[in-house]
Amino acid sequence: MPKTASLRPSRTLLAEPMASLAGLLREWLPRQRWFAGKDRPVTELGLLSMTELFPGCLHVLVHAGHGGVPSPGGSPPPGDCYQLLLGVRDHPAPRLARALIGQVHEGPLAGLTVYDALHDPRSAQLLLDRLRHPGSAGPLRFEADPSRPVPGGLVPRLLDAEQSNSSLVYGDEFILKLFRRIQPGVNPDLEVPVALALQGCRRVPAPVAWLRTTHPQEATLGVLQPFLRDASDGWTLALNALAAADDFTAEARQLGRATAEVHLALASAFPVGAPGENGRTATAMTERLTAAAHSVPALRPFVPGLRAAFAALTSCDPGPPAQRIHGDLHLGQVLRAGRDWFVIDFEGEPSRPLAERRSAHSPVRDIAGMLRSFDYAARQRRPWRPEWARRCREAYCAGYAASAGWDPRKKHGLLRAYETDRAVYEVLYEARHRPDWLPVPMAAIERLAVRGD
Repeated sequence: MPKTASLRPSRTLLAEPMASLAGLLREWLPRQRWFAGKDRPVTELGLLSMTELFPGCLHVLVHAGHGGVPSPGGSPPPGDCYQLLLGVRDHPAPRLARALIGQVHEGPLAGLTVYDALHDPRSAQLLLDRLRHPGSAGPLRFEADPSRPVPGGLVPRLLDAEQSNSSLVYGDEFILKLFRRIQPGVNPDLEVPVALALQGCRRVPAPVAWLRTTHPQEATLGVLQPFLRDASDGWTLALNALAAADDFTAEARQLGRATAEVHLALASAFPVGAPGENGRTATAMTERLTAAAHSVPALRPFVPGLRAAFAALTSCDPGPPAQRIHGDLHLGQVLRAGRDWFVIDFEGEPSRPLAERRSAHSPVRDIAGMLRSFDYAARQRRPWRPEWARRCREAYCAGYAASAGWDPRKKHGLLRAYETDRAVYEVLYEARHRPDWLPVPMAAIERLAVRGD
């Protein structure tokens, strides 16, 4: 699929239902955690598709535009496609109060109340039933691994965790991730776990069912996987260790080994490229820095030092070959069940184009993401614990080296550049979504710009 592919509304009769929904969604969408355009007003809404999944529940793909000048060819201004499951009732139950979007006053849905159907246990159960029995509904395709049957009657609960998608847990046996921001193509969070399961990699739960659409373009909408009920995520474990003044180096070393095992399996499952093209990588990193500094003034004093970190890439060791990677690895993306670490959420950074997330990158990028995560954990309460983070970083790299056959610590130029690039991304993210957290990546920015260690 061309890299320029996008999901945008067509001039069809789909415009009519927007008379009912546009006003409500224009106010509701920007308040959602997963909405990417919080810093830009929604200037247009277009309906891409609407399918009645079952009575009282609509599956909707909507395009949210954020203004801008149309191209000479008349194409619509930039925006994003979002997946919504909308409940529509005369009088929703009181328990759905927190899910309410609003009452419709005009158009074909006038007089009805609209709400986020993922909060409705009945809708959630009917959605699982669709996945249990593969088939189609309009452009929607429900598919499953026939060797992994899913039992019925599992009680659903919607996770409240802060994330860029929405997840439903069924009976503590399965978890359904529904992607909110949709891009054309196969989502890596389906593609990669399927490929790793074929490789026999046990570090990644294999999908048992999934949902996709064929209109207006092929796209992955959701993935159902086993739920590791007794697992704890790495972020929680790290914070608990810090609170108890416990050492975390043994866990970090084992996590490094697990990361290397997943990287090796990915290198077997997907084509491997040549060693990284550091010149092109440095240019891309510098461009991201320039854009971030334009949006976050606090970055600007450090730009010269950060650019130097990227410029050094052109003369350093090219490092390991480019390959498929996780793309957004941190302590929140790993689970520990018993004595084993598991890696989840292969979607990558949702803000980046899908084609980029599915392409080959240096595995150093994943390593840098995890190293930054140790630093984040160490700075969650004062006094900050930089020595705790340093020990964990060392142990993680040592564990990785033991399984991968090469040591990330000996790729200093590469590691510094990728860690700097990650910190720049974090600054932009925190400035937009969690301003109170901005000092955490800014401390790393100052360190990397001045000393580079």
